[in-house]
Amino acid sequence: MSLTPLTKHWHDLDRATLLDLQGRKLHRYLRDCVLPFSKHYQRVFAQAGLGADDIRSVADLAKIPFTSKEDLLPTPEQPRRSLDFTLMPDPQVLARRPATIWRALTHGRARVKEELDREWRPIFMTATTGRSTESVAFLYSQHDIANLGLGSGRVADLGGRTRADRMLNMFPFAPHLAFWYMYYSGIDRNIFCLSTGGGKVMGTEGNLRAIQKIRPTVLAGMPTFLYHVLTEAVQEGLRLEGVNCVLLGGEKVADGTRRKLAELCAQLGSPNAVVVATYGFTEAKLAWAECPFPPGHTPPGYHLFPDLGIFEVIDPETGKVQPDGVGGEIVWTPLEQRGTVVLRYRTGDHIENGLTYEPCPYCGRRMPRLVGRISRVSDFRALRFQKIKGTIIDFNELEHALDDMPGIGSWQIELRKIHDDPLELDEIHLHVTKAGAATDDALSQQLSNMLHSHFEIRPNRIVFHTEEQLRELQKVGVALKEQKVVDNRPKATAAPHQPLPAKLQETKA
Repeated sequence: MSLTPLTKHWHDLDRATLLDLQGRKLHRYLRDCVLPFSKHYQRVFAQAGLGADDIRSVADLAKIPFTSKEDLLPTPEQPRRSLDFTLMPDPQVLARRPATIWRALTHGRARVKEELDREWRPIFMTATTGRSTESVAFLYSQHDIANLGLGSGRVADLGGRTRADRMLNMFPFAPHLAFWYMYYSGIDRNIFCLSTGGGKVMGTEGNLRAIQKIRPTVLAGMPTFLYHVLTEAVQEGLRLEGVNCVLLGGEKVADGTRRKLAELCAQLGSPNAVVVATYGFTEAKLAWAECPFPPGHTPPGYHLFPDLGIFEVIDPETGKVQPDGVGGEIVWTPLEQRGTVVLRYRTGDHIENGLTYEPCPYCGRRMPRLVGRISRVSDFRALRFQKIKGTIIDFNELEHALDDMPGIGSWQIELRKIHDDPLELDEIHLHVTKAGAATDDALSQQLSNMLHSHFEIRPNRIVFHTEEQLRELQKVGVALKEQKVVDNRPKATAAPHQPLPAKLQETKA
């Protein structure tokens, strides 16, 4: 399938034209790629009494049942269940297609066989991080890798990147989308890019040496790891001049995180660095970015690629599609993928202000955007602070509040049980580093008051650490994603909780 016509003018289409072209492309994709070759969706469509001819518009997507991560997880009966989502073409079916016959006549059988092999054969994979459920692999063909470069190259274009830039990719080296997305961004746009593999491969010192050596104009990585690297650079008195963009992925990005990273860049000699967030997930095999915007202004939202996939925003309770501008759960359907394919995939991510098709107020591009904060439904946790009544805490908002809090740098929330007894009440321990001149007592009082006024909770303990100590707690450079919220509540059958390392000196609130 061709990437035209949308690729050529992917940011210039009005809403009606865009939806019309997406609907036609969706129909062809289901007819020619998904339904002939996906075991899972052959079953789903048969059970729903649907065929490709029933799906001819974006609105018709509502006829297709949702897919969730649970549908991909292995079971004792189906240990390789996710392979049912992989497009496995029958060579005889492909050979009988008129387009294949024509190309064989005009270009030769051997060449067409090689082209089809490169389009369909899985040769690469990334995987979900497996933090809340078992990790699931997603397979790519050469066709998907080309789209990986196409999407990541567009992220570079959004940021105004040129061949004069030098990128330092500090995402952790793993079969993880963020690392490979940035890797292919440099490849696709022919921009110099050094991929360090993050802290797990080169450590903080190795990344600092790389910064000093190549003098990057673009830094890319996880917000927590970048914060620690830049903080260490400030403490060592290093200079980092010429950085104009800090590109973040893998974690939520609060306004306070942007501010702190921009301030660190300024201290290092790069006062004009803009901080840009991306949104991506393994199941999409793509990620999307904001365009640069002035500090202190409202983020413009994530600029989408309508030729490569369709986003819906649904009411998570009813499953109904929300009107433009109304928040809800993000749902994804690809239009160009081979390998592993999921249709109407419920991400579990909630977008605050939904979808908009209005031109971006900063860059003027007309592609659709996801606007507002993105949060995960799994980050709503029930804590029992009273014998009778529990408290539901939105940890998405709690993380944003701590990131935005003046006077603190890094932090970690630790959930515990009183006396480590699984039947007892819950406790919140807050571990922080200071980023100002306030005393421990004054900052503890400010934190306690903020948490009480915004969330009706007070931490049981506030523990102050050095940056090095908190890096150890967060497993910076060790874990794939730094641990900012840790649930150490023992289960009824679990072993007793292990205390903090003895070398971590603490100050109790």
